Amino acid sequence: MSGSIMETSLVSDTKPVATLEIQVDTSDIDGVKETSTNAERVPEKVVKGDLESVSPEDDDPWAAIIPELREEQKWSSLNTQQRVRFVFLLIVKIILLIVFMYFFICSLDFLSSAFRLLGGLAAGDVLNDHFLLSNPVCGLMMGVLVTVLVQSSSTSTSIVVAMVSAAIIPVRQAIPIVMGANIGTSVTNTIVALGQAKERNEFRRAFGGATVHDMFNWLTVLIFFPIEIITHYLELMTNRILSGLDLMEQDVEVEILKAVTGPFTKLIVQIDKSVITKVAEGTLNISDARLLKVCSTNLTETCKYNHIFAKTTMTDTEVGLIMLAAAITILFVCLFAIVKLLHSMLKGSIALLIQKFINADFPGYLSFLTGYVAILIGAVMTFIVQSSSIFTSAITPLVGIGVISLERMYPLTLGANIGTTATGLIAALATSGGSLRNALQIALCHLFFNISGILVWYPLPFMRKVPVTLAKILGNTTADYRWFAMLYLVTMFLIIPAIVLGLSIAGVVYLLAIGIPLFVFIVVVSIINILQRKLPRVLPKKLHNWEFLPSCLHSLDPLDRLFSCSFIKRNLAKKRGKEDSAQGVDNHAFNGV
Repeated sequence: MSGSIMETSLVSDTKPVATLEIQVDTSDIDGVKETSTNAERVPEKVVKGDLESVSPEDDDPWAAIIPELREEQKWSSLNTQQRVRFVFLLIVKIILLIVFMYFFICSLDFLSSAFRLLGGLAAGDVLNDHFLLSNPVCGLMMGVLVTVLVQSSSTSTSIVVAMVSAAIIPVRQAIPIVMGANIGTSVTNTIVALGQAKERNEFRRAFGGATVHDMFNWLTVLIFFPIEIITHYLELMTNRILSGLDLMEQDVEVEILKAVTGPFTKLIVQIDKSVITKVAEGTLNISDARLLKVCSTNLTETCKYNHIFAKTTMTDTEVGLIMLAAAITILFVCLFAIVKLLHSMLKGSIALLIQKFINADFPGYLSFLTGYVAILIGAVMTFIVQSSSIFTSAITPLVGIGVISLERMYPLTLGANIGTTATGLIAALATSGGSLRNALQIALCHLFFNISGILVWYPLPFMRKVPVTLAKILGNTTADYRWFAMLYLVTMFLIIPAIVLGLSIAGVVYLLAIGIPLFVFIVVVSIINILQRKLPRVLPKKLHNWEFLPSCLHSLDPLDRLFSCSFIKRNLAKKRGKEDSAQGVDNHAFNGV
């Protein structure tokens, strides 16, 4: 979208304003080539020396603008031939959308397999360290790291259920691990949001939609982790529920989505997930373990595997790197195609109808039930696909293009948290050779932990706004600084868990000595930030803003200049300018860098 300033005027006795006549070229919106001229008065705003470009989404970038159809594109204006062509193209687009969505889901499966090949055995070996698991903080952080490594909370919770069933770890030690698994599972849809980084507001909405899941999980852990450590309410509640029940082992297996994607993904790669469980249980040495299913080197034996790596001589790590590169490539190509197809399909009155239907509330006094129905839908859909990562990753692009609002995405992710606990319950019911009761208890702990979080962060409207507001802050930040998304991913899912894990291993004294002052500092800064916006008069004049601090302590601009290499460009320009001055040459082209 481009704009040209035709006239600027100052109005006496009023606040200086700029009168802008803006030529809007909408040719970048899915082939709609239309130029409109509208004069409007807007407050004068100077950004880096230029008047800021005006966009329809500037007032509220979280509310997407649905492109309107041109008059000649409307159904009533089309002749028979054009209508046939329109219907044919629509059918082709729907088929392509289904195909790309299928490969998108398969790429998530490949991504999970790649991470398991690269870090699955290490994750199992970590869970085999009973000394670390005896420390609840270590257990929590290990749950985060293991889930990030295997890219699936369903896998990590199933491993924990198997370990509890085999009496390797007690239920009390397993509860922090499943809490950590809840946090780690949200990394996948955050990665998916990176695929919409090209368009600023789409990236803002997509990243916000992905991180609202993160915020809910972190906030829930911050509240209920210390409560569980002090009171053991989850352990006691589930123990009371299961007491007196006559439990019998059941042969249960539900794989709805796998029945569709399995035939293709199994042709590419097959891994033995039970190996991770065996390493975690200590029944298999990590040096003798191999996740990739490969044929025997004995030529007389018939190979029972038919995937492309069945006869490979490469190690698991080498195959994992190949699969990681392939999975990321397929994921982003499919995501790009899905977004483009949705953009071309969701225009005009039909798109507005879909958008209003998805984001609409029930009428009248039943409006409060809308969010709870969304939670139910999220739980059912996650149960069907057997993965919260797949469900939330599939709807993240829809948040980016504005079909689903952030406020509607929030209850859907809460439902996904409920639905993903079904995997643990199924794994518990299918337990063999162990304690069914203990396995079912840890699975129920996972369920009631998520329900506890929902009861705190959803029913009350002002509490509901906390995770949504934090997600919007992250979305706005990433819209201004694209590199922040990668920094967030690495920091929240690797660096912070690793540091906390290290401090926990060092001892409780070290953890509290560093953790408590840091926590108090964060709380104080947060309170001051709120007061600066809401009640600045109660603060000393110096604390009305953070300008008295060095810029690196209150702004991301210094890091932005570093990551964007702008300081290198300026130094090169100065150096080149000096050389040109010495030679008597004025290089305008280079000075524009």
